[in-house]
Amino acid sequence: MRVIRPRLVGRCLFALCVLTFCYYGFILGHFVSSTSVFSFLLSSRRPVVIQGGEDVDPEVRIKRDHVKLMMKHAWDGYVKYAWGANELRPISRKPHINSIYGSAKLGATIVDSLDTLFIMEMMDEFNAAKDWVDKEMDLNMADTELSLFEVNIRLVGGLLSAFALTGEELFRERALQVGERLLPAFDGVSDGIPNGRINLSANKSSGGWPVLAEWGTLSLEFNYLSDVTGSGIFRSHIRRIYEETINLMVNMDGLYPVNIRMHQNKTSDDDPIHWNNFDKYTLGAAGDSFYEYLLKSWLQSGKTDETSLSLYLQSVNGVFKKLVRTSEKSNLTYLVEIEYEREQNVMGHLTCFAGGMFALGGKTLDHKQQFELGAALTSTCHQSYVRSPTKLGPEMFAFNNKLEAEVDANGAKYYILRPEVIESYFILWRLTHDPRYRTWGWEAVEAIEKNCRISTGGYSGLRDITNAKPTHDDVQQSFFLAETLKYLYLLFSDDTLIDLDQWVFNTEAHPLPIKGGVNPLFRPAEFN
Repeated sequence: MRVIRPRLVGRCLFALCVLTFCYYGFILGHFVSSTSVFSFLLSSRRPVVIQGGEDVDPEVRIKRDHVKLMMKHAWDGYVKYAWGANELRPISRKPHINSIYGSAKLGATIVDSLDTLFIMEMMDEFNAAKDWVDKEMDLNMADTELSLFEVNIRLVGGLLSAFALTGEELFRERALQVGERLLPAFDGVSDGIPNGRINLSANKSSGGWPVLAEWGTLSLEFNYLSDVTGSGIFRSHIRRIYEETINLMVNMDGLYPVNIRMHQNKTSDDDPIHWNNFDKYTLGAAGDSFYEYLLKSWLQSGKTDETSLSLYLQSVNGVFKKLVRTSEKSNLTYLVEIEYEREQNVMGHLTCFAGGMFALGGKTLDHKQQFELGAALTSTCHQSYVRSPTKLGPEMFAFNNKLEAEVDANGAKYYILRPEVIESYFILWRLTHDPRYRTWGWEAVEAIEKNCRISTGGYSGLRDITNAKPTHDDVQQSFFLAETLKYLYLLFSDDTLIDLDQWVFNTEAHPLPIKGGVNPLFRPAEFN
């Protein structure tokens, strides 16, 4: 088990610092800030486990070892047939060039997998990935329009997580390089909301306003990038959005439309705003990670970011008032979508992240109703898996007189190796130790192995989960290695491995350290 502990000299220095602090603190009445040397040393008393972390139960260890072998199979397939490209087509045995990155060779699977490889102690593979980042990663090759959102969560997030875990300067430098190439997205925007598309080679942006989940999923990475580099420009953009611009936006009881609407459209202060007659409100696609990052930005700050907390609590209130429903036959809890004043009784696989989010928020804030909502949503998402012939959930599932958590005839039947259901299993397991979540996780492992494993290397998504005979889409998404397999591995690990009291996961499952003295691997700029 790899554990960070101070040595004897460090303990002596710590004791000396404590005595000095107590003496001068008493005399001067001053408090030491959370980012000071004192709090950094103070936090190091608590071990931070970043490798190892085996469960005491030998059967659980066997399951975790199996997940590691799955990672090995996925990685080896990528290395053999698509090294340096973004993703693998495991059946065709060639790179996937029609992904969100197109043909730009950014090594998305490599960067997305860094922290997973490290946490799983696959050090030969990790070192090969690190060597590629050092010698082959070239942003000038990305002369195409890319999603600001995807580049941030996968590349910036992956590199920052690798830096936090290892302390290797290479990863901080690369994260800064990518981050600086994202800054043109903020050039010339009067409202603080960045453009949605970025050309990393040409240093220019386009695309106008992105949807809610895109511009609302920058804070974890940008704030930590400012912390570890000392460059305040990244944080300044986040502060402008959340402390100024968001106050001008139309919202529905703390819920925001996926497409931005501003109060400035009013003709006078007395005019009502008809928020619900032109847009969509959802915790699914286009809305999801905006809400996730409100809670996690507060946690990442060491619970000092009151702006994010306030916005999160408002959104929770809106969810209970507007979106929570219960099915008639089985009493399954689900979240509707509201579009053009009409309720859509569907949930997406992406929405299943909310189970873990509400459970984490409820537990942290001692809000029982919120926690229970998280557990209930996770149970519903499990039903979307077990009610399909493949035991894997569809992209969208419906609730009506005939269906509950099932895909309808014209619905999105595909499964693309998504992580959200397993993410919620992992969080609920950590918070409750209810064995059902490990049981459900193992059911997912068996279903993935049966339906998605490609013998020559890698895993493929499914075109139709209602067909017991798998029809593959021939794509191994990078997030399968970054998220799905990482969450499964942690589900079958001891709680101390990437402790939820010390780390927050970005929306691509890249763990970033919590500020304020709880994680000595926070690595603020003055220590680099």
